[in-house]
Amino acid sequence: MPSHPPLRAVLFDRDDTIAFTDPGVYREAALWGHATFGLDARTFGEALRDQWNRRALDWWDLRTQAQEDAFWQAYGQELAGILGLTDEQTAQLMARWPYEAYMKPVTNARHVLETLRARGLKVGVLSNTLPSIDRTLRAVGLDDLVDVAVATCVVGVHKPDAGAYLHAAQALEVEPAEVLFVDDKPENVQAARDLGMHGLLIDLRGERPDAIHDLARVLDVVSELEVAC
Repeated sequence: MPSHPPLRAVLFDRDDTIAFTDPGVYREAALWGHATFGLDARTFGEALRDQWNRRALDWWDLRTQAQEDAFWQAYGQELAGILGLTDEQTAQLMARWPYEAYMKPVTNARHVLETLRARGLKVGVLSNTLPSIDRTLRAVGLDDLVDVAVATCVVGVHKPDAGAYLHAAQALEVEPAEVLFVDDKPENVQAARDLGMHGLLIDLRGERPDAIHDLARVLDVVSELEVAC
């Protein structure tokens, strides 16, 4: 008799787990700003980074797509004031470089999600992020492999609050004990374990000995859990 319920789903964080913000894109955007608006590339790139760092958690209390749209409109207007852009230029900037344009998939992300689906497992994403999570997953080419994508802004509770994990499990139509949760933050992994989920810490920088350092290792862990169950 198995000692644990069978594994039925793998639930991933998004940022620094299956996708990441590529610093190199800031250079691309800076060169675009120079070519398009005639602005100094270094000044343009620094303004983009500084603006994001300054507003990094200002979206925390957003709940709807309409609220997010208003957030980005205000964000663009503030950036325009810093760079001296016209309304038309600002609209052009925000259309060309929405925040998902800075994201890229983690190495092996598509292979891992495809393999999990082929094994009959459900794939979910639970991210402390804006309502537009579907758009970001589409931008990195993973949306077609995700059964459920949960943005905690929409739920109204963020990881590591238990409500975020329970909402995701319910959306996947599984019990917490039937889920492997993968995240780059130890406190988020521990919160999942406290609810009875299997928890796996990922560290793509390779700095933590208690974490996996390659997303492909998820497949090995899944195999181990399937044997154990």
